[in-house]
Amino acid sequence: MNTVKDKSVLFAHTEEKCHSLKVSPTSEECLKVWVREPTWLEVEKALTTLMKIDSKGQSVDIDLNSMYRYLTEKFVVRTEPSLTTIELIRLNPYIGNQLKEILPNPLDAFSEDGEKNEE
Repeated sequence: MNTVKDKSVLFAHTEEKCHSLKVSPTSEECLKVWVREPTWLEVEKALTTLMKIDSKGQSVDIDLNSMYRYLTEKFVVRTEPSLTTIELIRLNPYIGNQLKEILPNPLDAFSEDGEKNEE
């Protein structure tokens, strides 16, 4: 294996990526959303918002709402028209499902780990 020569390839991208979300299946209007890439530590933080572990009761609760709120707050850089985090959380299901598709998915880390273990 070769050692990395350009260390910039090691880091999360700093520029945001613009996505256009359709307002409805029949509309030509869209919501523009700029999303940034997470660092590995931010992915770990997102996972901690997803899983609540109760060591006394020995239970694990999954909280997708907390995870999506965290992802929206941390990775949506801006929107056009301009929306607050609260407004983004209030989006209708059609637009919200599109937003979920473009947000970073911390669960991908599990699938990558599973693929590595299978090899």
